[in-house]
Amino acid sequence: MTSLWIGIVVMIVGCFALKYAGLSVPERVLNHPATVRASDLIPVALLGALIAVQVFAHGDSLTIDARLLGLVVAAVLLSLRVPFLPVVFAAALVAALVRL
Repeated sequence: MTSLWIGIVVMIVGCFALKYAGLSVPERVLNHPATVRASDLIPVALLGALIAVQVFAHGDSLTIDARLLGLVVAAVLLSLRVPFLPVVFAAALVAALVRL
């Protein structure tokens, strides 16, 4: 067996164990206020981290360019309760115009 297949098997077993562990958690733990609050905040934190990496990273360096202005436009429009699709279009348009 090559190291690639060993890694694949380890990942399969690990994913199964993690899923089984999640299904084995008692209901009282899942309904605890701290657990509920953390599960509400985890997607927001992950999305924020993904946005930060996509906007400020270029390879292994920190970059500030047109993407930052697009993010600012998107944040302003979202704070004004503009629907999501026009926000994405406006942010992409602003970033494209700045790059021109």
